[in-house]
Amino acid sequence: MKTFHSYSEVLSCIGQEVAVSDWLTITQAQIQLFADATGDQQWIHTDPERAAKGPFGAPIAHGFLTLSLLPRFFEETFAIEGAKMGVNYGLNKVRFMAPVPVNSRLRARLTLQAAERIEPEGVQMTWLVTVEREGGDKPVCVAESLARSYGAKA
Repeated sequence: MKTFHSYSEVLSCIGQEVAVSDWLTITQAQIQLFADATGDQQWIHTDPERAAKGPFGAPIAHGFLTLSLLPRFFEETFAIEGAKMGVNYGLNKVRFMAPVPVNSRLRARLTLQAAERIEPEGVQMTWLVTVEREGGDKPVCVAESLARSYGAKA
């Protein structure tokens, strides 16, 4: 895990890949829980028998399930010492570039594209998050994510 000791240290990493997460396995149980929470019960996600005969040969995770993992990837890859609060500020761009078959292992690469100080005592960061599938030939998701942190040292 990368630990920033101040917002100045965050700013010094603009343009750099800052962290790579550990691998995370996407299970059918997670896919079903996401389907239940969102109401998206499409068979390509929730019916393993039918999905096995479908275009992907297995159930696939929802694109938005993959996207919803970003906070987890952030939490496990970096911390800002002394920060009292962090918030998701939004997304500028998201692309789902490849499917995520059930039991895939995913990880994220985080590149700090931009960062600027905000008041009071905060920093806004723009992260390029590239989610990779183990053995995949292209990313499954690429997102430009905005995050804010408040309360750490300048």
